[in-house]
Amino acid sequence: MPPRFALSAALLLLAGLQAQVRSELTVQKIMADSKWIGVSPSRIQWAEDGTAIYFRWNPTGADEDSLFKYDIGQGKIVGVGEEETTWLPPRGGDYSQDRRWKTYAQYGDIMLLDIQSGVRTAVTRTQARESGPRFTGDEKGIVYRQGDALLVWWRDSGQTEQLIDFKSGEKPEEKTPKGYKGWLAREERNLIGVLAERLEDQAKEKQESEDRPPNIPAVYIAKSRVEDVRVSPGLDYITFRLANTPDDRGRTDVPSYITESGFTENLSARPKVGSSGTTYRLGIYDVAAGEERFLVLDDVPGIDDYQEFTGAEQAEKRRDRRKGKAKERREVFIRGPDWSDDGKQAVVELLARDHKDRWLLRLDPKTGNLTALVRDHDDAWYRGRFGGRGSWGWLPGNRQIWYMSEASGYNHLYTMDVSSAKSKQLTRGKFEVYQPVLNAEGTHFLFTANRDHPGIRHAYRIPATGGEMEQLTDLPGRVDAELSPDGTQLALRHSLGNRPWELYLQPATAGAEARRITHSQTEAFMAYPWRMPQFVVIPARDGARIQGRLYRPAEGQANGAGVVFVHGAGYLQNAHQWWSSYFREFMFHNLLTDLGYTVLDLDYRASAGYGRDWRTAIYRYMGGKDLDDNVDGAAWLVQEHGIDPRRIGLYGGSYGGFIAFMAMFTTPDVFAAAAALRPVTDWAHYNHGYTSNILNIPEADSVAYRRSSPIYHAEGLRGALLIAHGMIDTNVHFQDAVRLVQRLIELGKDNWELAVYPLEGHGFREPSSWTDEYKRVLKLFQDNLGPQPDK
Repeated sequence: MPPRFALSAALLLLAGLQAQVRSELTVQKIMADSKWIGVSPSRIQWAEDGTAIYFRWNPTGADEDSLFKYDIGQGKIVGVGEEETTWLPPRGGDYSQDRRWKTYAQYGDIMLLDIQSGVRTAVTRTQARESGPRFTGDEKGIVYRQGDALLVWWRDSGQTEQLIDFKSGEKPEEKTPKGYKGWLAREERNLIGVLAERLEDQAKEKQESEDRPPNIPAVYIAKSRVEDVRVSPGLDYITFRLANTPDDRGRTDVPSYITESGFTENLSARPKVGSSGTTYRLGIYDVAAGEERFLVLDDVPGIDDYQEFTGAEQAEKRRDRRKGKAKERREVFIRGPDWSDDGKQAVVELLARDHKDRWLLRLDPKTGNLTALVRDHDDAWYRGRFGGRGSWGWLPGNRQIWYMSEASGYNHLYTMDVSSAKSKQLTRGKFEVYQPVLNAEGTHFLFTANRDHPGIRHAYRIPATGGEMEQLTDLPGRVDAELSPDGTQLALRHSLGNRPWELYLQPATAGAEARRITHSQTEAFMAYPWRMPQFVVIPARDGARIQGRLYRPAEGQANGAGVVFVHGAGYLQNAHQWWSSYFREFMFHNLLTDLGYTVLDLDYRASAGYGRDWRTAIYRYMGGKDLDDNVDGAAWLVQEHGIDPRRIGLYGGSYGGFIAFMAMFTTPDVFAAAAALRPVTDWAHYNHGYTSNILNIPEADSVAYRRSSPIYHAEGLRGALLIAHGMIDTNVHFQDAVRLVQRLIELGKDNWELAVYPLEGHGFREPSSWTDEYKRVLKLFQDNLGPQPDK
């Protein structure tokens, strides 16, 4: 038989074998309403007295989840009635020092709960919205906010007193003109007594007309917005943050084409990166002195440090702006102060808007002076978010704070003596610590960590004074732990790589058995043998070790084609050993594997869980090392699993969609086809908070934006490309897809298609949309990753 006919026969035989490969899974089944899987327990919290564990659950597939509780005494799950559901105290709030009382905000009112008796008292019952209650230092009162007003409710008398009044506009005396006109006005007031008396009478009449008692101090805030109003435990100082947002911030419109009115309507969405930001000032009102002052940041170490980038043009412009100025102040976000229980110490947190620094500083409220305690600097970007609560707090005793820091290269737990600024590292090693909380006595921290493996999280305990980490759980996969009020029990939320989350109960001691409480998966879900991914390590070209999930077909079922999945960003990982937030993709990978594909899912550079250097490896170059890792993964599939290098596809959403573009545009010989779902095409059009972390801002670092944005590289497209985007996406705007499509048209490219979803945003809601999108992804791979004739 001539070679030509032998080759044709072989291809026909292979095609016949492929045609016989089937899966009991379908895209429609996978992408149906997720309740077909079963609804896992969520929003786990202990009863305040420790007698029950509350959680949201839906074991019957009802339209909505309901509140259940596991009764510790009875040892069983019971439904929660409407009244108990309505008045269950939220997790947040403030406790008295003896843990007898809790105050919290609920439905816009302030509540006081006697934990021993369960009696609940409504401190307020108004149409206005109250928030942020805290006990005064002597616990005789509860301080809370009502709009911009700060009030205190006295427990003995039941009376309410307003502590401060924030008023728009300028102080009356500040309305006097400046310059020579101001000088004349002041002189006139000093010289003419009758005029001064009349002006004083007018001020009194104005105060009476406002119906404001004369002993309530007024602070004038001009056109600022008041945020984060706090008071010291002794009611000596009231602090407040003033925010000013420019009118020209440049919010964008997202057109919505299918609306109730029948007319196109615009959705107001975020500004683009580099837009003018909000500026902040921290005010301190000294109650005894009757005056306010504002925090002065001149002596904060490094506050004036600017980082220049490689673009000579941008650097020259900055030098021109700074010429003749001694200093150019970086903008910062201010959070706090947080007071020690005795009210003698206060700490504020600053975060630079350029993301390079975070400071913790001791505040002297009488002078406004600041003393540096912690400065976390990163030439790339500091890990924490603006106002990142849960990253630091006070320890009992009024002398020490605890805080999280990446100073060692990994996120770890530290303590510091506020007076001496001497720090102590409690946890250490090449792993990450997550969500530390103090027990009620303040003697130990409970947290989770991936000490054993980047993709496994156990619960640990460590003394607040330092010592050995004690591992409390040993379940495979991941646990999230909630400590009971008395510190003796753990409510655990646990999952595996192929099994969703369930609720467990375990004594808070090492080696104790964790007992499963819930069984949530449906018979339909359990009927399919969901693969546990093979957890693999891929060698990168620079020597790094990339964690991955591998899905392999059964023996004799492989079709020789490979698919690489790219998870989205923010700051997350997916090559872990617990149930993925990408559960639809997990099921889709099982379908692909049934059809003979080998699927690889990597924690490429910048994924969470691997420390500072891994996180910042994409600084100033998205689509650099992160794309290299996925390309190296494709090469590993070829070398280790015999995948045909001409038959590898790639897909992902959001950041994964961005990588799909960069792969097809800058490494066109590696991937035959790719699906870019809800993708970023030009980082200059994304938001400020995320993008400026990694690429700075376009006008200062245009080099980073141009090499990182797919729209600048679209001429490289050779393989088949699917673009899918929701038209009312207020995160990655549909404009991103539209602009790239125009670029592809102008470049004369014809091997691409665009699928649009008029009623979908960034995360799809409708099963019909999910189904349509993933049917197109599957068709893309089936059409383009089939057997290739030898050339």
